[in-house]
Amino acid sequence: MQSVIRHFLSRLIPTVPATVRDEFAILSATRLQIQSRALFLVMFLTIPFVLYASSTGADPWIRYGMPLAMGSCCLIGYISLIKDRNASGSPDLARKFIAEATFFSAAICALVSIWCVLSFVRAPSDMRLFYPFTLAMGSLTTIYTLATIRLAAILNIIIGIVPITIILMLAGDPVAWSAAASLIMVTTFLYRLITQQNDQSIRLLVLQHEMRQLAQTDPLTGLFNRRVLDEHLERQLAEGKPHQGFTVAVIDLDEFKPVNDQFGHGVGDQLLVEVAKRLQRACGKDGIVARIGGDEFAVLFYPDSPLSGPPCADHMLAALVPPCTVQDHVIRIQASVGVACWPKDGSTAHSLLEAADKRLYAVKDYTTQADAVVANRSRKLRAADG
Repeated sequence: MQSVIRHFLSRLIPTVPATVRDEFAILSATRLQIQSRALFLVMFLTIPFVLYASSTGADPWIRYGMPLAMGSCCLIGYISLIKDRNASGSPDLARKFIAEATFFSAAICALVSIWCVLSFVRAPSDMRLFYPFTLAMGSLTTIYTLATIRLAAILNIIIGIVPITIILMLAGDPVAWSAAASLIMVTTFLYRLITQQNDQSIRLLVLQHEMRQLAQTDPLTGLFNRRVLDEHLERQLAEGKPHQGFTVAVIDLDEFKPVNDQFGHGVGDQLLVEVAKRLQRACGKDGIVARIGGDEFAVLFYPDSPLSGPPCADHMLAALVPPCTVQDHVIRIQASVGVACWPKDGSTAHSLLEAADKRLYAVKDYTTQADAVVANRSRKLRAADG
């Protein structure tokens, strides 16, 4: 039974994908904030007409007290929304605004629903349909305004439309039955429209997220690309303080081409993916890792990172020391690292990357010369032994 209820609730209010949950909250809050102002103003302006047309048979607290209370709530809501609530300032603010709007709309809807039911019951027969008509216009408009917040829309349907519809169906009057049937059909159509609008908005946000991912990430490794690295560098330069520098490390794999030649490009690609994972684990939350070339990577360490500075080269190289097993091939990775620190080594993103590149190739040249010396000594020793 519980599984059936959970399935029903998941169909009624489906979960928004985590990748776009924040964006959907901001979108919903922004739309609601704009539309609610007009709604509150229109509802407030209808209160005098409601008072004028109220049934003389109703008690004063129903005839005057409840409409005035509804008008006061609408006025308060309108005034609060005139002020800059900045509901779209952050996902947390958006969710807070949505929760407040859901509660406030449900409270007003409950007040209107109680007024409608009590007035309908106590009104003369020729005045009764005025109340369901007034309630329907207000509730359906409110439900449409709350279209981006499915829970709030459903609560308004349950609180506002369902009670008066049941009373109309039990009234035993063909005209009341016709009104109830019309309410059911219009509400069903409106709810269907709301669900389609919600689903379409979510699909659009998911598509936009996927497009951004494609534009910002390397398709093979899933790391950020050069463009995102440049953006982060520019942001760090704009926000940076000279006494709190940051570090850029450029990492190039040594002898990667022979891996492709010996084992094939498929193995080479999987090796790059493994290298990307290791660099990400080594970096953690201290910075970002990007792939900026075929077998070239870059790491931006944030100013508050304990890894920021020249020692980061040893930390990144240590992550690549254990051999990789790719398609039953055991491959040892060798790499060279060039490090540049801001502001000492450059004042722009280009100059920092250029400084890191120069140090990278200086390390490569030194390694090549050292390997040549070792190889030459080995040859001499073999010749002496021979």
